[in-house]
Amino acid sequence: MSGLLAEQDKAVAAAPPTEAEVLPLGVYVHVPFCASTCDFCAFYQKPPTAVEVQRFLGGISDEAALVRWDRPVSTVFFGGGTPGLLAAKDLARLAATIRACCGGAPREWTVELAPGSVTEERLAVLGEAGVTRVSMGVQSFQPELLEALGRRHTRAQVIRAYERVRNAGFASVSLDLIFALPGQSEANWAKDLREAVALGPDHLSTYCLTFEEDTRLWVKLSEGRVKLDPEFEARLYEATWRQLADAGYAQYEISNFARPGHLCLHNLNTWRMAEWVGLGPSAASQHLGWRGSNVADLDLWLARLGRGERGTEERVALVPELLAEDAVIFGLRMNAGVDLQPWRRRAPEVPWDQVVVKLAELEQSGRLIREGDHVRLTERGRLVADAVGAVIMEAFGR
Repeated sequence: MSGLLAEQDKAVAAAPPTEAEVLPLGVYVHVPFCASTCDFCAFYQKPPTAVEVQRFLGGISDEAALVRWDRPVSTVFFGGGTPGLLAAKDLARLAATIRACCGGAPREWTVELAPGSVTEERLAVLGEAGVTRVSMGVQSFQPELLEALGRRHTRAQVIRAYERVRNAGFASVSLDLIFALPGQSEANWAKDLREAVALGPDHLSTYCLTFEEDTRLWVKLSEGRVKLDPEFEARLYEATWRQLADAGYAQYEISNFARPGHLCLHNLNTWRMAEWVGLGPSAASQHLGWRGSNVADLDLWLARLGRGERGTEERVALVPELLAEDAVIFGLRMNAGVDLQPWRRRAPEVPWDQVVVKLAELEQSGRLIREGDHVRLTERGRLVADAVGAVIMEAFGR
């Protein structure tokens, strides 16, 4: 079986809705609690206590009440942090709050779980709520690499957790892996991929390790205890794409692979510049003409809600030019690419002549393929997608 997208998924990964159609609306809930902080993680988080969890759950309900739900919700994503650290009864309360916003269960509902947090009781609550998709953060199956990341779970926990999730009957199961870890070899990474594929998930996300400021990993990099190796990273990217294609997983975005019918709709809608409501401290929103993120502090977030205000700061108006730029940058990260024609209509003020010149240069350098107004990256282009994004930003005048 090849790694090419199946026919039914090609339609899913095609162009976003036209202006005449209703944009999909998603909900992202940031659950900020973690028992410990991984060396690579820069997301807002804090240790859970019974009191803090109850304050958070009350805040989600209060924030949801302040949102103008102007159309049905199509996708929901619980991320973190570690949503699975919530007790089953608290997960049930959170799910009930979100169901009320959605008017029932959405088309796709994803919950991130750490292997050590997977219990039959929690899974039963999620299944009853209408969750359709579980994404489990494995990162690696090898103890020494997990230790290098500051992860606390073991290979045995991953396998046991995966079996429990499968037995619970969710429609889709995804695993997250990270490569280019300190001390990792190409053989190590190939072994991790084989172990993941052997479990038989419906979806795989494989991320190259990034060094975010204010993380322990960033400190190690600044002190010279770990080093960047772009050539090594490129070899791992290419090896990943070949190995997962041979195993029947179609790549639909630089870091994401799926079996037929299991693309992540929530992420697709985000990359296409649809709209979503972010709930919880540090959660981002793109809705009703503005984009912004909630303050990354539980107490400040709750204080603003107590005054009847959303905790959103740094709001940016969603002018067509900004949406068009992001649609091209994120669209090119998807294997299906992006169609410029609808964005030409929506954002006529964009200097499209400049954009076309830059796209032609990218095409001549072998990083991009153009078919009329449709553009997509070559494999070579996907290896340097961040650099391509910088070129696009320059063309848009940023």
